[in-house]
Amino acid sequence: MTNEQQTQTMSPNNTAVRCALWRAMHVRVDASPHVLEDEIGLRLVAPDDDWHRRPDMDPHFTSGFRAAMVARGRFIEDLVAEQADRGVDQYVILGAGLDTFAQRRPEFAARLRVFEIDEPATQAWKRRRLEELGYDVPDWLHLVPVDFEASESWLEQLAAAGFDARRPATIVSTGVSMYLTKDTTAATLRQVAGLAPGTTFAMTFLLPNELVDEADRPGLRASEAGARASGTPFVSFYTPAEMLELAHEAGFKQAQHVSGASHADRYFAGRPDGLRPSSGEDVLLVTT
Repeated sequence: MTNEQQTQTMSPNNTAVRCALWRAMHVRVDASPHVLEDEIGLRLVAPDDDWHRRPDMDPHFTSGFRAAMVARGRFIEDLVAEQADRGVDQYVILGAGLDTFAQRRPEFAARLRVFEIDEPATQAWKRRRLEELGYDVPDWLHLVPVDFEASESWLEQLAAAGFDARRPATIVSTGVSMYLTKDTTAATLRQVAGLAPGTTFAMTFLLPNELVDEADRPGLRASEAGARASGTPFVSFYTPAEMLELAHEAGFKQAQHVSGASHADRYFAGRPDGLRPSSGEDVLLVTT
């Protein structure tokens, strides 16, 4: 099989697809106001017409999960906007998957230099789908392929794509740490800690089962089982104290734990439909 044929048959992993579909479901199923409006991911995936009938798309059972998904996306984009107002114009997305910030908010994104990092096959697939849908890949958007299996350095590939390590950046990693060993996450924290002063790094992490709200534990177990069945098992869970300790050991002096509950209070307060994000995923927020 040629490289072109491999690219044509490639598709994003199940987790990235599920997240994109949940974001679209939030727009199609949940009442206004929408925390995040994203149906472009759905267009990229182009699933069968009956996609919304999939068991993992059940409107009632998945309500907390899709709410958590759009909450973390909104939190990240609010953070990027806050940092941009302070003059930070480099935005790096580790494990970008089907992120659609550049397509949904082109006027804002054009003020930045956006770097999306992911596996080469995923990046090739996404570039092809963007072109097929009529989306340009402008000069300020950099799709940075990194072959992690070949031990390529994401920082080296980032620099080759035009990232300026002498200037601050906003770097984010959402929905990734649970698939990585703690040693790998610690190494990433050390790498980010060595970047320019004023760099902000936001990373989501999964809580151990005992720290998850009891009502959300069956959903977490189902997510674990699904990840394992698809060949991408969850390997790392952290208490907030453990994650903060990792950050301090990596060299960060400013480290903050942002709970998922705070997303609920910030983005879902007063909704008449009672929509609330599920618990289980929190955020580490650090600054160099």
